[in-house]
Amino acid sequence: MSKQLSILFLFLVSQYHFGQTSISGMVLDKKGNPILGANVYVEGTYDGASTDEKGSFQFTTEATGTQTIVVSMITYEAYYQTGDVAYFKNLNITLYEAINSLTGVTLTAGTFEAGGNSKASVLKPLDIVTTAGATGDFVAALQTLPGTSTVSEDGRLFVRGGDAGETQVFIDGLRVFQPFSATANNIPTRGRFSPFLFKGISFSTGGYSAEYGQALSSILLLNTVDVPDQEKSDISIMSVGGGLGHTEIWGDESLSINTSYINLAPYESLLSSDQGVRWIKPFESISGEAVFRSKKEKSIFKLYSGFTHTNLDIEQEDINFEDFVRFRLRNNNIYFNATYKHFLANNWAMQTGASISNDTNSITIIEDVIDTKETAAHVKMKLQKSFNSRFKLYLGAEYFRTANNDGFNGADGFTTEGRLIDHLGGLFAETDIFFNNQLALKLGLRAEHSSIIEETTVSPRISFAYKNSPESQFSLAYGDFYQNPAVNSLRFDSTLVSEKTTHYIMNYQYIKDGKTFRAEAYYKDYRNLVRFDTALPQFNSNFSNSGDGYASGLDVFWRDNKNIKNLDYWISYSYLDTEREYLNFRERATPSFAATHNFSVVSKLWVNKLRSQLGLSYSFASGRPFDNPNTAGFLDERTRSFNNLSFNWAYLISPQRILYFSVNNLLGFNNVNGFQYTDSPNANGVFDRRAIRPPADSFFFVGFFWTISDDKKSNQLDNL
Repeated sequence: MSKQLSILFLFLVSQYHFGQTSISGMVLDKKGNPILGANVYVEGTYDGASTDEKGSFQFTTEATGTQTIVVSMITYEAYYQTGDVAYFKNLNITLYEAINSLTGVTLTAGTFEAGGNSKASVLKPLDIVTTAGATGDFVAALQTLPGTSTVSEDGRLFVRGGDAGETQVFIDGLRVFQPFSATANNIPTRGRFSPFLFKGISFSTGGYSAEYGQALSSILLLNTVDVPDQEKSDISIMSVGGGLGHTEIWGDESLSINTSYINLAPYESLLSSDQGVRWIKPFESISGEAVFRSKKEKSIFKLYSGFTHTNLDIEQEDINFEDFVRFRLRNNNIYFNATYKHFLANNWAMQTGASISNDTNSITIIEDVIDTKETAAHVKMKLQKSFNSRFKLYLGAEYFRTANNDGFNGADGFTTEGRLIDHLGGLFAETDIFFNNQLALKLGLRAEHSSIIEETTVSPRISFAYKNSPESQFSLAYGDFYQNPAVNSLRFDSTLVSEKTTHYIMNYQYIKDGKTFRAEAYYKDYRNLVRFDTALPQFNSNFSNSGDGYASGLDVFWRDNKNIKNLDYWISYSYLDTEREYLNFRERATPSFAATHNFSVVSKLWVNKLRSQLGLSYSFASGRPFDNPNTAGFLDERTRSFNNLSFNWAYLISPQRILYFSVNNLLGFNNVNGFQYTDSPNANGVFDRRAIRPPADSFFFVGFFWTISDDKKSNQLDNL
């Protein structure tokens, strides 16, 4: 009996070993060095082993047929091999270093981030709007960054030698066609948007992604909050108006609204008439925004809407008129933006959306009436595929439609109307390639076709980044950028072609222990700029694309928000060398909006004993060109330099109640924005002039801000 049991036992053992397959091999890194401690196993089983000091492994498995062997190790990308287990012998496996999203290289040339999820951020989320002198306008705060020029009488973004029309604004990837409030000549405008609805800002001063077009110089990307953290209400009582905001959350859906009323009567009543402005009706606006969100397990839908109504009635000094010139404006702007993002199988993601806007202006200059209307739409679809941590692919298509209607009714009975419609389609493809944690490449291609000028353009884009140490990296960027001629030229000549710039950028960035240093050199080559031979574009102007120009310079940025207790500050400097021959320029010259030197210092200090945040900012710009008809030269004289020292004080009455005070141009610098000359010389043959100055040297602001929330501690400090 015992002999029979022994035979049965030996039979079972032999069958057990016969049913197993041996798996063996060696795991090395890309340099051929053995990797100790890598886990090797058959997917879906408990069969596996770890590599020894020689990188070798060996184990047996009962699995049969086609199986997948997996090799995993911290800091390396997982390895997969599928095949018949009978052939998993003496394997030679190479593991590659994993791409670390926190410490690896990133593509930063030409871009400033203000978002909590970006390791390349030079600004904290929304903290740029706490800048003294910005008075809650994040566009004004962006003007403290390098690459921008101070044009205080305008208020829009002038970037690296480009005029304001060369910068485009997007919300959640969709175009905003009228991002700034309507205003009068020499009265600075403001951005239309409230900062508290956005989670991050990306400001590209050049070399931007192939996803975006129709911008010769710069793009500004605003991303709305995906999921609010809590329900709350914000109440604002200000010396120039008031505001109300609220966020409501129910399940996976939420709604945030914000409304504000601005009336500058208290401020305007303090203006003196020798500043060149008399206010008949103070600047007044009412605006509102809303964001609805619905977030599911694999998708998110967002609907953004905004409206603004603005009106003003002023008289402005004009050297060519004996009396002040009356200017009346009424503007209405409505904007809708809807986006939907869905995460598909196999690491695919789809994002689609549409925006539409309607902007109308009714303008009266003395007794002449001008009515304008722009209706525009943008539809976009984008696909994204992550093949692995090293390679990502982006594909997209978009369509723009813009319709402009203009009417003029002169006091003398002369009337005219104009209408201009353009259909523009775009395709783009882009890849992010990470060779390792030190080397990355972005390749992109964009194609556009415009119906009004009947032209197709193709724009290559490339960015390269190399991380030379754990704290620093170098980046390079190159790209072609096209933009249709301005509407006021196309309405008279539709044979014009796209204007073009080519960007060359070299960037160095260092980030360590709360300190950030950036230095960026660039060169922009302008081609096909529109020219005409009259004072303004009109029906008898001779138009051409014979203009050209260049812009080159150096931008430097330093920030430290950690190493001095309770102090956060940044320093920006820009050097700009630019000339161009365009519009009605009679020769190549530096445009009147371009200053050679721009410098700013922004500081924010938290004083715990005072329960206060104190802000101080200083801006300097060297003199800007102006044309003096009394001399033979063209745009060869300079205004005196621009100086502005601003201060703000936010006092926490309680964790959720803030008393806020700010003053712009604290020292009352006598800034001059330029000069206006008479159309004809006086009896002595001299063209008289007057200085164009701000309506007031300083601006004072007082406000009370109250937040009501579940956590009893949230406040609006970051939005002030």
